[in-house]
Amino acid sequence: MSPEPAASDGYLRRLTLRDAALIVVGGIIGGGIFLNPGIAAQRTESGWSLLLIWIGGGLLTLIGALSYAELGARRPHAGGIYVYMREAFGELAGFLFGWTMLLVIYSGSTAAVATIFANYATAVFGLAAGWTLPLTVGALVFVAGINLFGLRFGAQVQNLFTLLKLLAVAMLVASGLYLAGAGGHAMLGPDPAYAGVGFAGAALPVLFAYSGFTYLNNLAGEVRDPQRTLPRALLLGMLVVIAAYALVNLAYLAALGHAGLAASHAPAADVMGRLFGPFGAKLIALGIAISTLGFCNITLLAGARVLQVMGQDGLFFRTVARLHPRHRTPNLALLLLTAWSIVLALPGNYGQLLDYATFGDWLACAVGVSTLFWYRRRRDEATAFRVPGYPLLPLLFIGVIGWVVISTLLDKPASAGIDLLIIGAGVPVYYVWRRFFSAAS
Repeated sequence: MSPEPAASDGYLRRLTLRDAALIVVGGIIGGGIFLNPGIAAQRTESGWSLLLIWIGGGLLTLIGALSYAELGARRPHAGGIYVYMREAFGELAGFLFGWTMLLVIYSGSTAAVATIFANYATAVFGLAAGWTLPLTVGALVFVAGINLFGLRFGAQVQNLFTLLKLLAVAMLVASGLYLAGAGGHAMLGPDPAYAGVGFAGAALPVLFAYSGFTYLNNLAGEVRDPQRTLPRALLLGMLVVIAAYALVNLAYLAALGHAGLAASHAPAADVMGRLFGPFGAKLIALGIAISTLGFCNITLLAGARVLQVMGQDGLFFRTVARLHPRHRTPNLALLLLTAWSIVLALPGNYGQLLDYATFGDWLACAVGVSTLFWYRRRRDEATAFRVPGYPLLPLLFIGVIGWVVISTLLDKPASAGIDLLIIGAGVPVYYVWRRFFSAAS
């Protein structure tokens, strides 16, 4: 067996195209597709408009993914958005992303989704509510632990998580379409009970369910033949997600109808429960739990690489930059991010945490795509992949996501405002760090 190639930053390139594509799928499909379609249905006037929103949101996200494919091909190193911002806009911009990533974006989303995992796990096994916090902490410790012994083992576990969540999606789709064939509801016609609230309101829960496609870029230093593999994995992964989301929504509409989906707080459980009774509801709850666990695994993996590169640059503790001598994994960075995620999970306010994380995530995502214009203008070297439709498609993505960020700020000013305050607080922290701690860290 040939030795694994090493990247210039010390990581081993162990991730194959299959691994990378499953990371894209696993980083996007979390709990959103099992919950958000009901919210989107409340804000649309028909099944047709609901399906168009989900497909349109997927195509928009695909534009973002293709933009990140070019960025990853240009800079196939660990760190992802942090590296792009640092090179394009300077150290302060890179630091602000890493600062917000640690305090809110990755840690907050990990803590929130781990709590969702615990809630579903207690429902599956009939445990008391007091088990929620221990299960939350246990889930985070578990996913961190499996990644301390090398990315190859962690990737194999992640592949299993992703395949199981795709199996849950397949069961849900088959169940919904079977119910349609057995006399289900009319699927796509207009629903007089819902007049719709416009594209803005309906698109927000859809776009939130598509977030997470950027995580693979943080692991670019561990992808084999990254200039070719990253674009292929992002394209393949996004196509799988778009197809899965469209089919799941079609199954919801087939089984529940537009009005039934809009009235449902747990559409996946409602569909499975109609066909299999309480056993079906528990089965899909188990699938959702596995889905959320896989998401936590990816966020910790991706975030640890950002902290490790920041340590190398002197913008974080130098000790965090160390890779395990055998496994070549950033174990100290992984443990630090896990510990902070556990701290955020202790109050159990996962809904608030998810609001903080989502706003910051999309804001960083749009700024990351904007760095593509700097690379094209200042460092337009040969690259294995270029996003088609440049500059119109990246500008379209940035414009729509900018509108989403502004809409979120208007809709949830407290959550978004706290995010902006945390980002702003990072400015004096950066200058203090640079003056007093950078050389000694």
